[in-house]
Amino acid sequence: MLDVKLFSGVESRYLASQISDHYGYELGSIDVKKFSDGEMQTIINESVRGSYVFFIQSTFAPADNMLELLLMIDSAKRASAGYITAVIPYFGYARQDRKDKPRVPISAKLIADLIQAAGANRIMTMDFHADQIQGFFNIPVDHLKSEAIFIPFLKKRNLDNVIFASPDVGGVKRARNFAKFFEKDLVICDKERRIANEVANITVIGEVTGKDVILVDDICDTAGTLCKAADALIEKGAKSVTALCTHPVLSGKAYENIQHSKLKELIVTDTIPLKKSIKKITVLSCSKLFARAIRNTHEYKSIAALFVD
Repeated sequence: MLDVKLFSGVESRYLASQISDHYGYELGSIDVKKFSDGEMQTIINESVRGSYVFFIQSTFAPADNMLELLLMIDSAKRASAGYITAVIPYFGYARQDRKDKPRVPISAKLIADLIQAAGANRIMTMDFHADQIQGFFNIPVDHLKSEAIFIPFLKKRNLDNVIFASPDVGGVKRARNFAKFFEKDLVICDKERRIANEVANITVIGEVTGKDVILVDDICDTAGTLCKAADALIEKGAKSVTALCTHPVLSGKAYENIQHSKLKELIVTDTIPLKKSIKKITVLSCSKLFARAIRNTHEYKSIAALFVD
């Protein structure tokens, strides 16, 4: 069996160090040098010849994080690594997964092509914005589900009065999985968006009077959708609104929006580091799940076995 080497990009070291602790291996030594004009150079400070190499890097903004990942992969390929896996807890540009208007790129497909061209043999990520993005790759993709993190957490709470909700039509499948697991009802928030990052109107489909609603989403960017969905649900008679969201992008006025919203709590994972802490946001670590997935990959064991049935 090939030796395992774990490396981290600069901005994901907070998460990679936790993953390496759970895995039981120290992070490998790698330097990212920046020249005065902003160009980067990645330098792996130890041999990876014939090794099973994992590069841990979420590709949130800025784009340097994506470029850094590509350079690390290329460095390992040229150093004769035996097998290279790109561990990307948050896969940036995933929302641009189709051509929804004339003369626009399918950015998620372009990013997939770049990662493969750099030399990755495998991808590991969590909660793609759309499951079909897996088809953009011609290499194996381990698609982890945040349900394995959120469901055990929710089991510790009183869910007698809970109902699950999707903040938009596109997320119905995601919310339905939670509703089915806990044998609860599901409601849908029908979102009308006229321009990007701005929700014009939300209509609640279903009965929520007197219920504690749990909204389920994959990405929280400006938090506009979640906050307006919470407003609409409270107006329809919901007792409280909590949100589960895998990737806390939280850009623009997101923190302010959440703080002043009718959301009782926003529960997220640490695929992206928070810029600041506020009382309404609870962070659950995905490090143990990724450590177990990395071990199962290396030992040729099932990844599906890590998910909640």
